[in-house]
Amino acid sequence: MSDKITLQTKLSYGLGALGKDFACAPIYIFLMFYFTDVAGLSAAFVGTIFLAARVIDAITDPMMGVIVDNTRSKFGKFRPWIVIGTLLNAIVLVGLFSTHMFEGTALYIYAAAAYILWGLTYTIMDIPYWSMIPALSSSRQEREKLVVWPRLFASLAWFVTGTYGLHIVGKLGNGDQGEGFFNVAMLIAVLFVMSAFLIARNVKEKSTPAKTMEKFNFKDVLQIIGKNDQLKALIGTVLMFQIANLLVGGFAIYYFTYALGNAELFPVYMMVAGIAEVAGVFLFPRLATMLPRKYLWFIASGFPIVSCVVLVVMSVFAPGSALLIGLAGAAIKFGVGVANALQTVMLADVVDYGEHKTGRRSESVIFSVQTMLVKFAGAAGGFIVGIGLSVVGYVPNAVQSEATIFGLQFMMVGLPAILMLASALIYKGYYRLHDGFVADDMAQELPKAAAVTAN
Repeated sequence: MSDKITLQTKLSYGLGALGKDFACAPIYIFLMFYFTDVAGLSAAFVGTIFLAARVIDAITDPMMGVIVDNTRSKFGKFRPWIVIGTLLNAIVLVGLFSTHMFEGTALYIYAAAAYILWGLTYTIMDIPYWSMIPALSSSRQEREKLVVWPRLFASLAWFVTGTYGLHIVGKLGNGDQGEGFFNVAMLIAVLFVMSAFLIARNVKEKSTPAKTMEKFNFKDVLQIIGKNDQLKALIGTVLMFQIANLLVGGFAIYYFTYALGNAELFPVYMMVAGIAEVAGVFLFPRLATMLPRKYLWFIASGFPIVSCVVLVVMSVFAPGSALLIGLAGAAIKFGVGVANALQTVMLADVVDYGEHKTGRRSESVIFSVQTMLVKFAGAAGGFIVGIGLSVVGYVPNAVQSEATIFGLQFMMVGLPAILMLASALIYKGYYRLHDGFVADDMAQELPKAAAVTAN
């Protein structure tokens, strides 16, 4: 069977990401704000449940990977779970944005339960979605072309959500943010379900060779992950990057509203950032052909650092400059666009390498790490935001003190730059699958990396 991926498959897979990311972007961009300023929860409590939920995910995400890899059906092992997970997560999404309807102790219990359940149901859908990539083609070039489609549509979803989200909330709620968030969640749930059925109809995995049809159990996860030194290197690299990225996303609305005193700058920042992210994803295949791939992660992490520098310059020399804020948004999200496309291709390479190391192929277990990383990064970012807001003395819907404003600036600019630098250093020190996995070519490089990791 040819490794060529058809246009219909690429488009359908991409539209699936559009629905999927419309369902998760409001969680990462607005949920902290919704919980604190709309539902009335304390920031420290919200940050704590964000982090606690990810402890649960550390177990359930790999378990879902095992379940998917053990699935045998006439529809394949990925598509049934995409549909099931989408239906469940769509229901929970609406329930999550109903939190403002509760009060007192019930409010806190409901918020914690709804958020944890959201993470569990999102796992059911997200892991099989991304795990399909190695099963659609064994060609690295085809994979690089394919990942542009879901990443482009995902970036579009984040762009629309970040730029117009609060405006749409206001319109659909007639000025009532609680009602607006609920109505937006209802609309997204419908689009989300439609996108899942489109994937189920048009995106079909290749038939799996008999040798890869073995059963997995949870103990196998420890071997699959533990013996794959390149997966562990990728985990460290991506985790630092995504925590920094989602930390910026979580703090941005507070930063512009309170530190700069102009909430209208937030959609400007998000609009330019969204366009730049799409550009980063779109240009990724061209960058991958023009430059050695080992340099691409440095580009991806370097642009966000430049973004932080631009915000510092803006705060000192031109406070509130829309031009500099736009440049800062463009810089960070161009890097994020490149990184999102690149990390998906890197994970597909890690699947090939893991099969070589262990003799067992498990797309879903390894791609469960991506889902877990994104959610853990979002939770870590949310935890830092929640605890950080409490530490710096943030008071909702009030004028902030100078110390609070300085704290908001550091959390928006200083800490993300440090984390991006850490990501680049981990990548440089440990990751070796720069041009995909080719056993003969990597024979010299990989033992060195494994030895370094072991030490």
